[in-house]
Amino acid sequence: MIHTLEVRVLDPRFGTQWPLPEYATPGSAALDLRAAIDAPLRLEPGDAALLPSGLAIHVADPGLCALVLPRSGLGHKHGIVLGNGTGLIDADYQGPLLISIWNRGIAAFVIEPGDRIAQLLLVPIVRAALQVVDTFEHSARGSGGFGHTGVR
Repeated sequence: MIHTLEVRVLDPRFGTQWPLPEYATPGSAALDLRAAIDAPLRLEPGDAALLPSGLAIHVADPGLCALVLPRSGLGHKHGIVLGNGTGLIDADYQGPLLISIWNRGIAAFVIEPGDRIAQLLLVPIVRAALQVVDTFEHSARGSGGFGHTGVR
């Protein structure tokens, strides 16, 4: 299913120097987001920065939201992940799309203008109506928490 996502271009380099976000392969689930910065940014280990994507989006459909996720290669190879773990973009948000980047690695990393630094995924929303109960119907897991099924 294809959903139309409204996008405002905030950085004029999109469409000239950089393409609009796109799916890297036919099977890709998310759109690549770029660092719309004016100069290279050196992130030392432990440093975090809030980077502009150069775009604003409006999901519009209250049955959807957008998630900003790290790029797996940057995280695994260089320790570059999102400072907030995952970014949540509500359907009614229309402001600039900002990306919190954190270097959890052991070496400095340089982000160049236009580098693909994160990805944007649209996901469906299921809203819950809370029902207060005194007890839960028994399940096989029950209240078993962290590590309750063993180490391996």
